[in-house]
Amino acid sequence: MTFDVEVVVRTTGQVVQESLYLDGPAPAHWTDADVRAVLTSMLLAVDRAVTGDAGGTRSVAFRGLSWIVTAFDEGSAIAIEIPSGSVVGGPFDIAETALTPRVARVIAQHAAPPA
Repeated sequence: MTFDVEVVVRTTGQVVQESLYLDGPAPAHWTDADVRAVLTSMLLAVDRAVTGDAGGTRSVAFRGLSWIVTAFDEGSAIAIEIPSGSVVGGPFDIAETALTPRVARVIAQHAAPPA
């Protein structure tokens, strides 16, 4: 599936729009791995917008971010804010009430450094 993101770079106010691709099921059937892939791709979009490095791949950890899943006309959207910028992705064809606990669980699982 393809979904759109809009990135705002904090230092410049530049807005970058991008379409991202997830090789997986429809949002209503997302596993934790699918949610992690969506969140990771959204954060990497911020990195690309900030650094201008379209070819780089970086490690992503879910620390130091604020997030919200919000209801949207066509389902829900995910918004993430980090010190370097913010990104909004969607709409996803899943209710906010179903997506919020999935995102919360994935972020909690991957926020702490490995033991």
